[in-house]
Amino acid sequence: MKAGNASYTSIKDLPATLPVFPLPGALLLPRTQLPLNIFEPRYLAMVDAALAGQRLIGMVQPSITEVQDGSKPALSRVGCAGRITSFQESGDGRYLISLQGIARFRIAEELPAMTPFRQVACDFLPYLSDLETGRGEDDVDREGLLRAFRAYLDAHDMEADWDSVERAETEVLVNALCMMSPYGPAEKQAMLEAADLKTRAETLVAITEIDLARSAGHEGGPTLQ
Repeated sequence: MKAGNASYTSIKDLPATLPVFPLPGALLLPRTQLPLNIFEPRYLAMVDAALAGQRLIGMVQPSITEVQDGSKPALSRVGCAGRITSFQESGDGRYLISLQGIARFRIAEELPAMTPFRQVACDFLPYLSDLETGRGEDDVDREGLLRAFRAYLDAHDMEADWDSVERAETEVLVNALCMMSPYGPAEKQAMLEAADLKTRAETLVAITEIDLARSAGHEGGPTLQ
């Protein structure tokens, strides 16, 4: 796959370690773009270090199941590496950056670091298929996904650009809907850790069905049938 000026085609193109940005509710998926407003000094230092090196950052959520250790919350075991494809200095001490998702990784261990930001040893082997554009698209129930999306919009009096939706490639559509979904950290982590694109789409549909059923109170509200 291509990200900015770099190509990632095999595990040799991926780093053994990554600086990580723990951010609850933030979901980065392969071939998606995530804009970030960076202002904390430790993460400004992280961006400086990434720009001086391979331009790669690991997005990871704090764990919702493990006990926190002082000022360093435990990290979820799976994150996604992203390449900084654009950045802008705001003039007031912030960075405005855009990350393009490359591939998911499993955290092998957190490294003792002298830097103000956290670093991990990462294992990309379970997720090398992320480097293959469009993998698993034919297995996705696209119509079922769009039904769920339409039902959610109708239930919340929202609209979408359906021409753009219909033209979108299935992988782009699934990942974009997951990233834009209003669900919490646990749901976002479940979508991130889904084994493949089909499972990710099914996870999003299931979460949306539960949300709609809860909102309707099972009393004649919108359904996905």
